[in-house]
Amino acid sequence: MTETTKTFALFALVAVLIIGTGVIQSWNAALFILNMGLISAIMSLGVNLQWGIAGLLNVGIMGFVALGGLATVIVSMEPVPDAWDAGGLRILFGLGIGGLTIGGAIAAYKKIGNPRGRVLGMIAVLVVGMVIYRAIIMPAIKAVEAVNPATEGYLGGLGLPILLSWPVGGLLAAAAAWVIGKTALGLRSDYLAIATLGISEILIAVIKNEDWLSRGVKNAIGIPRPVPYEIDLQNDPAFVERAAGFGLDPTIASTLYVKLLYAGLFAIVLVVLVWLSQRALNSPWGRMMRAIRDNETAARAMGKNVTARHLQVFVLGSAVCGIAGAMMTTLDSQLTPASYQPLRFTFLIWVMVIVGGSGNNLGSILGGFLIWFLWVQVEPIGFWVMEIVTAPMAEDSAIRAHLLDSVAQMRLLTMGIFLLVMLRFNPRGLIPEK
Repeated sequence: MTETTKTFALFALVAVLIIGTGVIQSWNAALFILNMGLISAIMSLGVNLQWGIAGLLNVGIMGFVALGGLATVIVSMEPVPDAWDAGGLRILFGLGIGGLTIGGAIAAYKKIGNPRGRVLGMIAVLVVGMVIYRAIIMPAIKAVEAVNPATEGYLGGLGLPILLSWPVGGLLAAAAAWVIGKTALGLRSDYLAIATLGISEILIAVIKNEDWLSRGVKNAIGIPRPVPYEIDLQNDPAFVERAAGFGLDPTIASTLYVKLLYAGLFAIVLVVLVWLSQRALNSPWGRMMRAIRDNETAARAMGKNVTARHLQVFVLGSAVCGIAGAMMTTLDSQLTPASYQPLRFTFLIWVMVIVGGSGNNLGSILGGFLIWFLWVQVEPIGFWVMEIVTAPMAEDSAIRAHLLDSVAQMRLLTMGIFLLVMLRFNPRGLIPEK
């Protein structure tokens, strides 16, 4: 079997699995898997840029995804006038003071020649700036968060179209990646992994705790959508008539229609990103990145600026994850910071890249669809298997109760076993790098 035939066969298998879900379970479930599979494939593309092409071990993926989600609130939610009147401008002024403090500390460190004076000058700037910063921003934050805290308590956004938040999410993630990269990319790969994980936790903690920014753990709900609302479709006589023509209930038809529209939007983004990634991979830049990945010493000897190229690809990969994060929040229509669990979902994205084929964009996409399908379907399949296994047992059997209660662990168990089997028998992934 040629590589092309194998690739088509694997993607056809994924299509059969999704269609089978629609036939056996429901088309709503199938479209949910399809939409989240598209988003997962985009996240996998971003990680593949960093790891598969450049060899950068980034385990802070969820931090960049969360920044993409934050962008949807900042861009598309309507501003809260009462909150802005209470302290919005003071918060912006305080953030400006904070930025000037950091800039002043950096300037002091660079300008002062004496090593001891340099450290003391930097500390002095930071202490004075922090005191001023807190004196300005803390009262303003309390005033903003006291404005209708049950439903608002934050500044809101710019009230712009939601689709603008997707590239903005990428820009936010890219900006954060640039700051992280300037400080952490000089570290060895294992230390880089620890640093990115820690910084990711910090980013998520900020989003969780700064209510004035995104309502924190209270969740920002009602985020605008780029597609119609189901209730509006159900009240549209023309849509109801078309649904009846297909023999569908208007409620079910409206849900399927909305999910299909989302799938179309996500597919367009994925196709554009794949085209750009393939162009980059097959360009002189892509060959240079793979050369740096395979032998940094040789690349430096050939005059390549390895650190600058690492920073470049780290920013690009993080931007792709930020776009995916904005898309995921748009699909949910709410920002729920508590759902960003770095270790759990970072592990899942890495499994997608490894199983699909590190260094191969099509492999990463395949892994995104396949692993997400397994992640969603393993638990119901596990429950069905356990029901068959325990059918001969008595209703009050302790073993039966234990097995049925263990179904929730089937998901993690299956993912672990699947990954181990793949690494043992197909370590380069289902569609390996050529």
